[in-house]
Amino acid sequence: MSQKEDFSRKSAEERKGISAEAQKLSQMLSEATHAVFFGGAGVSCESGIPDFRSADGLYHGEFEGMRPEQVLHASYFSEHTESFYRFYRTAMLHPDARPNPAHFALARWEREGRLSAVITQNIDGLHQMAGSRRVLELHGSVHRNRCLSCGAVRDLSFLLRCDETVPHCPLCGGRMKPDVVLYGEALPAAVFRAAEEEMSQADLVIVAGTSLTVQPAASLLTLSRPRSRWVLINLSETPADRYADLVIRRPVGQVLAETMVHLPDSHVADPVPDALS
Repeated sequence: MSQKEDFSRKSAEERKGISAEAQKLSQMLSEATHAVFFGGAGVSCESGIPDFRSADGLYHGEFEGMRPEQVLHASYFSEHTESFYRFYRTAMLHPDARPNPAHFALARWEREGRLSAVITQNIDGLHQMAGSRRVLELHGSVHRNRCLSCGAVRDLSFLLRCDETVPHCPLCGGRMKPDVVLYGEALPAAVFRAAEEEMSQADLVIVAGTSLTVQPAASLLTLSRPRSRWVLINLSETPADRYADLVIRRPVGQVLAETMVHLPDSHVADPVPDALS
């Protein structure tokens, strides 16, 4: 493993223009043959979606006298479905959110053959909205809602249009559940196996916007060693910082947008989204 380069203490003057860390990341991405992105809630913060564990995160509040982690438990959904949906609709749904420069950069890198996959802990669907195709959603998606009786699936617009506090299936009348992984539930096995395969082949893993404290998702990172290099982009420290080859303490979208500038031109025709122009 190469010596870790930690740019977290760069001065404001050194951050003017294109940063040194973005230059280094672009070099590492150009040298990689199988790059994988592993992201968490911090990736979507620049789209106006709050994270969970920061000082202003979702888990620092209460809802009807309960901690959010308790409300987001499978048993709470089963026993207090109306309360669950009141919280879910107000705190977990962000239908007006749009992709930020991080999402657009990752989608372009996939089209250019620079990135193999996006492994995400997010449930907002912004990677797909930006154009990414190989997206492994470890915790599901708010854009799918499944009937617990007949298995029918409805999209987010169905839930938003529904006048009932607890939505019911239009086919059989069964109770609908968001297709997101709640506490007490297992991650989708097929998605997790695909993520394991991507990590085991990776020679570069870009980890961004995650505290790396949620298991078993965080354990995926270790599958890429010893062959891969790690880049960690997060505003706060993570347990993996000391093992990383590059640590960056800046917003993900800023870093990835700057990294685009240093990458060699691709032969793939790809108009620049407004967010990156």
